[in-house]
Amino acid sequence: MLRRLAASLIVLATLVAGLAAGSATADTLPLPPSLVDGASDAGAVLLVEAEAREAYFPLAANFLTQKNQAFCGVASMVMILNALRIPAPEVPEYLPYRTFTQDNVLNASTEAIVPQATILKQGMTLDELGAVFAVQPVAVTVRHAADSSLDAFRKEARDALATRGRFVVVNYLRKAMGQQTGGHFSPLAAYDAETDRFLILDVARYKYPPVWVTASDLFGAMNTADSDNDGRTRGYLLIAGKSG
Repeated sequence: MLRRLAASLIVLATLVAGLAAGSATADTLPLPPSLVDGASDAGAVLLVEAEAREAYFPLAANFLTQKNQAFCGVASMVMILNALRIPAPEVPEYLPYRTFTQDNVLNASTEAIVPQATILKQGMTLDELGAVFAVQPVAVTVRHAADSSLDAFRKEARDALATRGRFVVVNYLRKAMGQQTGGHFSPLAAYDAETDRFLILDVARYKYPPVWVTASDLFGAMNTADSDNDGRTRGYLLIAGKSG
């Protein structure tokens, strides 16, 4: 039993550290004391002990860095669609293989919801990302923090992360968590009940590593007004395959 646990710790620590590999580590920003670096020894232990981590492995296998500073929502969506194995478009350079990329996930249907030119200028709002997700064969639930609560968020996110084929994307204000600086999207990958922390797989890998954040701090960062969304609060998306 102890040998299996030790082996799991090594595997998980390697995987978490791998998420930070290739990043511009000399230029990444320091973390505030309230956050735990997911690629640290302490972060790896949290992952091993997490009660809900079904989302971690499929997301880690499909992890990517947003291709520009406005594509956090797009990158999060690509990771989850590939993790769900949704039928994907052709990619000329990968033929005959298919996969979602940040270059092909936006199409004529998403353009009618929010133009790519707008995304490149200011990103997406929670409602826009939810609508763009819904173009694909997935079930999407949009939760604004003001319409939820810390307890409700914790339960919904924990239950999703403990269930294969279900995912959570959080939309939060970085500065409310002690980071720099504006609104951001990234997927959650795990929940540790003992410390009441969620693991965010930050798609801005050039800026921050994956981090463990307390549920209360994360909810507080989501419960902030988004001026680009008529002042509505940020929040989270619950995503599953249509059969999930």
